[in-house]
Amino acid sequence: MMGLELANLFNLLNYWAKSSYLCRMYLQSIRLTQFKNYGQRKFDFNARFNVVTGHNGVGKTNLLDAIYVLCMTKSFFGGTDRNIIRKETDFARLAGIFRMEGGMKQMDVVAKVIKQKKKTFEVNGKVYDRLLEHVGRLPVVMIAPDDTLIATGGSEERRKFADNTLSQKNPAYLSALVRYNRLLKQRNALLKSKSGWLDMNLLQSYNDQLLEPAEYIFSARKAWTDALTPLFNEYYSLISGAREEVSIAYKSPLSQDAFSVLLDKSLEKDKILERTTVGIHRDDFVFFMEEMPLKRFASQGQRKSFVIALKLAQYQFLAQASPELPILLMDDIFDKLDRERVANLVEVIGESGFGQVFITDTHPTRVSELLDIPHQVIDID
Repeated sequence: MMGLELANLFNLLNYWAKSSYLCRMYLQSIRLTQFKNYGQRKFDFNARFNVVTGHNGVGKTNLLDAIYVLCMTKSFFGGTDRNIIRKETDFARLAGIFRMEGGMKQMDVVAKVIKQKKKTFEVNGKVYDRLLEHVGRLPVVMIAPDDTLIATGGSEERRKFADNTLSQKNPAYLSALVRYNRLLKQRNALLKSKSGWLDMNLLQSYNDQLLEPAEYIFSARKAWTDALTPLFNEYYSLISGAREEVSIAYKSPLSQDAFSVLLDKSLEKDKILERTTVGIHRDDFVFFMEEMPLKRFASQGQRKSFVIALKLAQYQFLAQASPELPILLMDDIFDKLDRERVANLVEVIGESGFGQVFITDTHPTRVSELLDIPHQVIDID
């Protein structure tokens, strides 16, 4: 957060914290079995604020990722399901008890990952037929050090951010995305066929099936960009002290022409390259600062400010879309912050209006010394 005007961020979070919501979901406890570096461990949590402390490498980030898995059915850090299974074991199990504040509703969520078998998820004893049915039921936002890749990485990182947000808000979006990616894979496999003869009827069938999910995703991403932009602009202005003007532009080939026309025009190119060269899988969200590309001209601190504003906008967007506040996971957020800024940040996050918060810190007592509301300290060491 070098160069970040946190005083303005605190004003923003104060404004956010005063907002009222219908109800608050929280994770009461979690039990981990053979998950990453954990053998067997159970944790009980505070409904509001939880501080996870310990030395580097002991599992603080892994605990936050376990919570993310229970909410999103997969790790925040990507990779295959095998990566969440503890080394030299062949399965992992995660069990969490989620409650609505007041105890009127409870969700018992269990995830099971077994090598060479299909991952299963169940809620209150009922196994999902499809994992995507779970996404969005337990909204979650995670802020992590590698989030700067949203600003500096390739277009895939920005599409991933958009897809994560929209999938939690709208199950139909996730279904369309899964369908599009499946058909795209099949179309690409056909183009790569080494038989020497391209089945044009089958290719046209894939083209026809791709149109509906592609148009849906394009429209949803465009509407999301329009809705997110004013939130983001306000947040960045408050964070930076209105020092720079920033903007987001949604770039998609579908904004130029109908997808069916684009597919026809790209046919010869697709044949030569043996892959689909147009479509929403080529979309990007271009970030600008003072009308210049952020990736090339912004400082490290400005990029961090930009990404934090995006994450705050993501949280607010999800909070507006659901009667339940998302769970907020903040990993290594205190890195490069002095004590005064840490104190201000803890004070603001601790105010009413937030959902359940988890925050990791290598300092064993720093947050407890600053936080004057009930909270849970979890020492991983």
